[in-house]
This record gives sequence, C-alpha cells and structure tokens, in this order.
Amino acid sequence: MTRPFSSPRMLKAVLLSTALALSGLTQAQVVFKITAIPDESPTELARKAAPLVKYLEQKLGTKVEFTPVSDYAAAVEALANKQVDMAWYGGFTFVQARIRSGGKVVPLVQREEDEKFRSVFISGDPAIKTLADLQGKTVGFGSQSSTSGHLMPRSVLLQAKIDPDKDFRRVAYSGAHDATIAAVASGKVDAGALNISVWEKFVADKKVDTAKVKVIFTTPAYFDYNWTVHSDMPVAQREKLTKAFLDLNRSTPEGKEVLDLQRATRFIPTQASNYQGIETAARSAGLIK
Repeated sequence: MTRPFSSPRMLKAVLLSTALALSGLTQAQVVFKITAIPDESPTELARKAAPLVKYLEQKLGTKVEFTPVSDYAAAVEALANKQVDMAWYGGFTFVQARIRSGGKVVPLVQREEDEKFRSVFISGDPAIKTLADLQGKTVGFGSQSSTSGHLMPRSVLLQAKIDPDKDFRRVAYSGAHDATIAAVASGKVDAGALNISVWEKFVADKKVDTAKVKVIFTTPAYFDYNWTVHSDMPVAQREKLTKAFLDLNRSTPEGKEVLDLQRATRFIPTQASNYQGIETAARSAGLIK
C-alpha cells in the first residue's frame, strides 16, 4: 500500500507549501480598496491619491489600493456593492450612494473647507458679466452627477428663474472640472460652472489666463465632499479610519503633503444629515425622482 508521504521531509515540504499558499491568500484578501469620483483627470487623481494611500497603509497596517473608476455612477456602484471599502464622494454622489445602497453608507470625514464649499461660474466672453447674461449662450457643466460642477450651479440658476434646458442655447457636460476650464478657455463653450477649489488651484498654478477667463458668479456655500464607507464595515475599523484622517497635521512633512494634495486645511468629522440640503436641491432640480 502506498503511503501518502514517503518521508517526514516530504510531509514538511507539503505543509510549508500549504502554509505559504494560505499566507499568500490571506495577504491577498487583506487589501483596503479606495476610490474617488473622477472629477479631475486620471493623472491628477492618481497623484493626489499616492501619498494618502501610503499614509493609510501605515495607519491601518494593511495594503491600500486606489482603484480608479470610469465615471461618477461607477463610484456609486463600487461602494454600494462593496467592491471598494471607502470612496471619496461629492455631496450629490453621497446622496446617490445612500439611496442606491438603501441607506447603507456612512460618511466619516470631510475637509474643513467642505462645510462651506462653493462653485464658480466662469466665462471668457467680456459681454457675460452676470447669470442673466448666460441666457441664449452655450454653458458647460462637469459631470451630471457632480455636486459642485452641476447640481448646485443648476440649483442657483433655477432660483434665479433661469432654466438651463430652456434658456441656454446648449448645455455641455465636460465630465470633470479641469475639462470645464479648458472648454471655456478654448471657446468651446461661452461659460462654465465648476468646483471653486479646482479653479483656485488652476489660478495659483497659472494654468489659466485670468485676463481672459474670469469668475462671473460665486454660489452660496453648501456641504460637499466626504470620505464614505459601507455601514457593514465594523465600527472599530470606521473609528480607526476616522482617527487616521483627523490625525493629519500640517506640522509633519507627511501630513502637509497629504493635506496639500487633498486641498484641505484639515479633516473633520461629518454626518449624513449634513447632506440633506443637497438631496433637497437634487429633488427640486429633477435630478432625483
């Protein structure tokens, strides 16, 4: 009769091989995946994510991966279906994710700036100086699911009795804030609406000629971006993540790098109720049925 293992050495080798395989499987399973709405170019998103990924790996003690998605809807689906562990959402995408998941997503933190976020309308046409001047013009937004690049600018227009779908010659969707700036600067559209943070970054980096392209209107403040997780995540893990963000400090080189790239003074706790105004605006604008 043949013995399963002909020698203790062979048995030891098999056990070692099995242990290594199981170890590799365990390591492969313990990967913390994050994603973000693609509100800027893929290269810029990757650049912003890299130091944060490294920081979170140190704080969580596990491998962290940034997983890009093709569009805003994909970011919503990724967290709702638990394909990622955490997502960077705008206020509107958070609302969409909460509805899509049946209320099973939880916002953890936001930048201090996101308590009073704003959008800007910009134009390269000297004749356009107010929102009323946009009537009959071609106007660009970002993604249709963007809070700062579409929803809140549209809400402001509707409050001013301007219906983009009726009063503009054409509405264009660039897909991202930086693309909206490019469309306005090149004359593809007469004006555009976008995230004030991206606009200020472009101005600071001298990537836009402010002698030609100017801000014509700044919206009132609203709650915007946040880092959100699925409610199935254990509370202890949520608390660990929250602490990691709250601990980011400009006094350290590491903290300064992450905060600068995230365009944040610091991170603060947030909660779902902060985004009720966004949901109300979305329903009023007909973007949520």
